[in-house]
Amino acid sequence: MDFTKVEFIKSAVKPADFIRDGLPQAAFAGRSNVGKSSVINSLVQRKNFARVGSQPGKTNQINYFLVDKKFYIADLPGYGYAAVSKAERDRWGELMEEYFASGLITLGVQIVDSRHKPTADDVTMMNWFKARKCDVIVVANKADKCKKSELPGNVAVIRETLDISEDTPLLYYSAQTHAEREALRIALDWALDL
Repeated sequence: MDFTKVEFIKSAVKPADFIRDGLPQAAFAGRSNVGKSSVINSLVQRKNFARVGSQPGKTNQINYFLVDKKFYIADLPGYGYAAVSKAERDRWGELMEEYFASGLITLGVQIVDSRHKPTADDVTMMNWFKARKCDVIVVANKADKCKKSELPGNVAVIRETLDISEDTPLLYYSAQTHAEREALRIALDWALDL
């Protein structure tokens, strides 16, 4: 699959906007400041393709990107950023609940910070993926900011906190150096059965 053949399709701000054409959807989720847009940009080898904001919490809808006409990246709103109003957080929450209930998610891609224990919000998101019974790939981003000696211990904490098995792919990733980009592409290809 050619991950560089990618196009923005639409933004969904309400359930009627969800794409329902039968193609697989890989839902990318993560905290507002975890570098989710940067991971997507690195994956598809495009600068500023998925919006990278100077302020966390800029993605406030589901953005759909079609990859090689074979599957969608569904870029979900970032969560856990306190500076967003409660009304806006509630709107995002309702949109997420509708999307997760829609049955459209083929694969969850949970992005966490490789340097820190996952937050309660990270655990909640993982539990939403588990409730949908979809496969999940965990991407531990910002690995370039960790000492190599710290990564195995950090990964053990991530696995334990998110309560995921050894069978769940967990990749050290760096959106800056593109470390593990090919491994993520292979994992996506395999999980989506393309």
